[in-house]
Amino acid sequence: MERSWLGLEGKTVIVTGGASGIGRATVNEFLSDGANVVVADMNPNDPGFDTEGSYIYVRCDVTKKDEIDAVIAAAMKKYGKIDVLVNNAGINIPRLLVDPDGKYELDENVWDKVMNVNLKGLFLFSQAAVREMMKAGSGVVVNVSSESGLEGSEGQSVYAATKNAVNSLTRSWAKELGKHNIRVVGVAPGILEATGLRTISYETALAYTRGITVEQLRAGYSKTSTTPLGRAGKLTEVASTIAFMASDRAGYIHGTTLNIAGGKTRG
Repeated sequence: MERSWLGLEGKTVIVTGGASGIGRATVNEFLSDGANVVVADMNPNDPGFDTEGSYIYVRCDVTKKDEIDAVIAAAMKKYGKIDVLVNNAGINIPRLLVDPDGKYELDENVWDKVMNVNLKGLFLFSQAAVREMMKAGSGVVVNVSSESGLEGSEGQSVYAATKNAVNSLTRSWAKELGKHNIRVVGVAPGILEATGLRTISYETALAYTRGITVEQLRAGYSKTSTTPLGRAGKLTEVASTIAFMASDRAGYIHGTTLNIAGGKTRG
């Protein structure tokens, strides 16, 4: 096969949270680039992908080490190597630190759930995949962060905190793993087009924490007045950036998180 510009043909890529949203778009991107993809997600059934590329689907709760080990084993059995890990799995449960009305106040259950998926899962999956990368002498870890991790986010403090921690892990692991020829990079998407993950329960909670209606919240998504490019990002734009960061074309990019937010900043 003629190699494409990215040269990802034959690479083995694990994408966590790959059944929907950014994850699904990323899976489709890698498959179109000729990579072999291992899709790990909580969805009990293979959601299917419109491609002729090679992939396997493994149900996985990223907070459980034994299920992560099963994904790694399946990848090694099917493809014999792991070249790229995309840590995309994550959850967001909007809550206020203190809610006088007691409707959407942060509690330990929400704190632990978001921390476990967004940080513990990323740690466990990275550790398991990097063990195999070290044996092979190369690899790339791409951590999906968020623009909110750089800026903070009203009503989403725990989510934003985990994403800022992801940025720190990216920098720290880069210092540890560079000597093993393993790159660690991150991407931080901003406001994106709507997906199935933007549920009514999520929107209701987020709108409440910001003192607005769901309709006003949705209008804010489309307005994007704080984004210089004046529009929401596309899932495919994030996915193609992840593929680039995972490729040898980005071979000297290491220990940094790229903001994919249309120029959005606090200023």
